[in-house]
Amino acid sequence: MKKKNIEFLNILFLRGPNIWAYRSVIEAWVDIGQFEDYPSNKLPGFYERLSQCLPTLAAHRCSIGEYGGFLLRVREGTWIGHILEHVTLELQSLAGMPGGLGRARETPVLGVYKIIVRAWYEPVTRAALYAARDLVMAAVEDRPYDVQGAVAALRVLAEKLSLGPSTACIVDAADDRDIPAIRLSDANLVQLGYGANQRCIWTAETSRTSAIAESISRNKHLTKSLLQACGVPVPEGRMVESVEQAWEAAQDIGLPVVIKPSDGNHGRGVFTNLMTRAEIQTAYDIAVDEGSGVVVERFIQGDEHRLLVVGGRMVAAARGDAATVRGDGVSTINDLIDQQLNSDPRRGREEGQPLNPIRLDSAALLELQRQGLSADSVPAAQAEVLIQRNGNVSIDVTDAVHPSVAAAVALAARVVGLDIAGVDLVAQDISQPLYEQRGAVVEVNAGPGLLMHLNPASGTPRPVGQTIVNYLFPEGDSGRIPIVGISGSHGKTTVARLVARLSHLSGRYTGLACSDGLFVGRRYVARTDSANWTGGRRVLINRAVQTAVIENGARVIVSEGLAYDRCQVGVVINIDPTDTLPEFYMPELEHLEKIYRTQLDVVLPTGVAVLNADDALVANMASLCDGTVIFFSQTPDSALLAQHRAAGGRAVTIRNAQLVLSVGVHETVLMALSAIALLAEDAGGIQTENVLAAVGAAWALGMAPDLICTGLETSVLTPVDAGIEAVSAGLEVLI
Repeated sequence: MKKKNIEFLNILFLRGPNIWAYRSVIEAWVDIGQFEDYPSNKLPGFYERLSQCLPTLAAHRCSIGEYGGFLLRVREGTWIGHILEHVTLELQSLAGMPGGLGRARETPVLGVYKIIVRAWYEPVTRAALYAARDLVMAAVEDRPYDVQGAVAALRVLAEKLSLGPSTACIVDAADDRDIPAIRLSDANLVQLGYGANQRCIWTAETSRTSAIAESISRNKHLTKSLLQACGVPVPEGRMVESVEQAWEAAQDIGLPVVIKPSDGNHGRGVFTNLMTRAEIQTAYDIAVDEGSGVVVERFIQGDEHRLLVVGGRMVAAARGDAATVRGDGVSTINDLIDQQLNSDPRRGREEGQPLNPIRLDSAALLELQRQGLSADSVPAAQAEVLIQRNGNVSIDVTDAVHPSVAAAVALAARVVGLDIAGVDLVAQDISQPLYEQRGAVVEVNAGPGLLMHLNPASGTPRPVGQTIVNYLFPEGDSGRIPIVGISGSHGKTTVARLVARLSHLSGRYTGLACSDGLFVGRRYVARTDSANWTGGRRVLINRAVQTAVIENGARVIVSEGLAYDRCQVGVVINIDPTDTLPEFYMPELEHLEKIYRTQLDVVLPTGVAVLNADDALVANMASLCDGTVIFFSQTPDSALLAQHRAAGGRAVTIRNAQLVLSVGVHETVLMALSAIALLAEDAGGIQTENVLAAVGAAWALGMAPDLICTGLETSVLTPVDAGIEAVSAGLEVLI
């Protein structure tokens, strides 16, 4: 006897395009037990408790298409599987993740549903599913449920897994341009593009960022000397090794001065406007522990600025202001900082907040000491107290930057050798040349944070992610390589190996992931079945691969998804009506059609679908392709081909025992079937269909007919291990 319960039978993470969506989803198989006989309107008080527990569900329009549509469905009666889907989406949304796609679908087994939810990060969506089940059951059983606690836990998990704001803005900009992205680590290392056309980013560093340039930027004294030699204005200063040398340098340079570590970062150990030996000694003692050396520099009057340089051009600028508090005659400085500064919602530790909390570090305490104050002092009412000379740099001033200043920071980045740089300078007025105000560049930083430009505390946000993507991928460059995806019930491996062989002959360094293993060039990389998501991804992250050929079986599509977002060529060889997947609750032929159309759904608008015109199930998919279609057929005069060719379409057919390429009404004989090595012993004709499909794919890739002929004349289907021996002996095999 089934009880009123919700049981997860299986949870699949479909990491790539799949039968539900172009992006990653979780597909949960859920048994709702007796709830199959109890829609929501038959559960006393359920609607009231659910809507009270999650009032934000009112925004879900559901199939009704109106605000409150989903809750109306709950009131009128809907099934628990459908409710679980919406609650999961809402919990993700409350945790800061976009809601996205949601589906609830019945299976042939009574009471078992498939719940499909957009999964930005698998652990978050998986946790949201379980939390949603607990919440729904609590509403059914009239038990309390800690929604805030559940959302807080999901938010912590999401923040842990999410990309940082600098990396995320670049990835989002790439997505806007249809440039694929692959996250390579749990950190912020992301590959944009595929194979040989990829670029990598790590926050605001790229695969073009020089390691030498980054090392130079860390050495502040070396950076300054190089900039000075090239005419970039920098503050006078020198390295020192003791307090005595620091005081002597300060007197030579002229007070006031700045003391800072020679290779520090994030402003740690930086002390400004130092006037006395005692202040210099305090600053030196702290700075010496923050880096490998100490620098004494001339103090420059003005505000701190951060200017972003991308590809040799200044693209954004931000200014920092002094952080001050005003006394009330009652509160301590510590309290005033919390009340007047850190209470600002723009300040916080979250990556999306443009301003950091103010803390009384050693530099701030020294600033207070100069004013005769301490953290526990109580300033008089209306007395203004300086806490930091430069608060967080987060006020956009991009449009105010003088052209000569923009040229100076671009030169600074170029001198250091950084493709993307955050150049720090101090100036009283950024709209005037630096030489008129004794302004200067004080640091050049690799991997600069972008949040101050994306989400400034005030001023206009700047699309710096888009700027970086356009620098990495100029107009017309999508970062893609030709990908051939091969699906069908039978012959996939043979077609994949033959296409890879022909691609290799064309001079393209080709990666192949198929059931026989993983191949890169002529090298056998893995002997295990690689016709899966992991095998495909291994091909796509290889920097040498210029063309990728990837086999996709039905089980891989429904259990993992495709390894790529889009492809140049999508091949569907055939559909066997008996090859259904009842173990995935997909026992019908219509399920197979839906699975294999996934391969066509991802063909680029500039791409080609290669389809079997002799298989009606495959041929009927032609209209689903965004690109053009090449049909292959052993019956050249069929009505379908006649219609296709009359419209100027392409086809690969057989006529008079010869392989023929057709464009519209024009036919070109490619070669005799008897000359094709793979068909020499093909008594049953089972390989002919595979050869036609492979030729169609090669043609779609733009391979020359002569080259295709050569490949077909010389390539034989050899078992993989034997093929390796044959290669060493100089024979041509399909690997």
